[in-house]
Amino acid sequence: LLSYSWNRHAVGKQGPITLDLKSSAFDPKEKVWTRFPPEGSKYTPPHSSCDFRWKDYCPQVFRTLRRLFKVDAADYMLSLCGDQALRELSSPGKSGSFFYLTSNDQYMIKTMKKAEVKIFLKMLRAYYNHVRSFENTLVTKFFGLHCVKLAGANQKKVRFVIMGNLFCSDHFIHRRFDLKGSSLGRTTDKPQTEIDEYTILKDLDLNFIFRLQKHWYQEFQRQVDKDCDFLEQENIMDYSLLVGVHFRDKRVIMTEGSFDSDSSRGSSPHLSPHLSRGDTDPNRLSKIKLGSNMPTKAELTIRKSDCEPQLIGEPTGELYDVILYFGIIDILQDYDISKKLEHAYKSFQYDPTSISAVDPKQYSRRFKDFVYKAFQEDKVDI
Repeated sequence: LLSYSWNRHAVGKQGPITLDLKSSAFDPKEKVWTRFPPEGSKYTPPHSSCDFRWKDYCPQVFRTLRRLFKVDAADYMLSLCGDQALRELSSPGKSGSFFYLTSNDQYMIKTMKKAEVKIFLKMLRAYYNHVRSFENTLVTKFFGLHCVKLAGANQKKVRFVIMGNLFCSDHFIHRRFDLKGSSLGRTTDKPQTEIDEYTILKDLDLNFIFRLQKHWYQEFQRQVDKDCDFLEQENIMDYSLLVGVHFRDKRVIMTEGSFDSDSSRGSSPHLSPHLSRGDTDPNRLSKIKLGSNMPTKAELTIRKSDCEPQLIGEPTGELYDVILYFGIIDILQDYDISKKLEHAYKSFQYDPTSISAVDPKQYSRRFKDFVYKAFQEDKVDI
């Protein structure tokens, strides 16, 4: 049924190829509803589930976005609607959203609240224009926005967005960091002994400076500036730079937050069944681009044991060859009344500059200040 609906409306109806969309294509009321009765209809197959309706939001816009992102329509549909089941990644976090991954790791499905859908539709035209203008944008790539409405007494609606999986990589991801540039509460709640390759680490857990070659560092700065300007203009805050790190030296292992190159003490982590396929499939090799498959150096840092939290530690001179994957995620939180109240409340208790909930202009400035310290130019290019 999922395959049928996607094929008929979201993917299969291929109109004329044009990137200059009419204003009407971005209208939040621009949507296609399809009813799926159990007995089937002239346009839908019979099924054993309860009666439901399927909605595609702004279908022409998302078809065009998939073309911009060079997504093959047939591969897209097979990934989402093939015989392999979707995998649930984890229990819902603060947002309450559930995340699912396609069997080939390429696409992620995230359930959304009604408020998030409204924000997304409101900014859709600006998002479209931004990703069209900047091929190397680091903001999340969105491929479709949908809703399923169950019939009956409860009339439950499930809204969800389809986006690219940042860590669909040719390499095993050993460490993951979610970076905002704030310090309050920005550490993992796991003890050091339980941190593994699936743990999402935060700003105060970051113990590296990533040293990019001059060309890539300049491109990184240009693109982060452009992306942050876009998000600020759309009144968006609370986004993160999600970073995945692959260590190229197979002997490097991680024990209780420290590093060791002695191969006798262990082996490289086992292949992940979830977020990355590792170095095992030569057909998945991809070219180097900003934010994907980027070879660079990571310099180990150590924080001073002072009372004040230190966002970036002191460089040690200890370098590791790594491959990086990174992008800007969680871009659908605007600075609404709840965030303004959160800012006011926490400002009485903590340093206002340390909290995540700040206005978009301040958030953008702080975010850039932080990532330009975490990512620096490698002065000695090879």
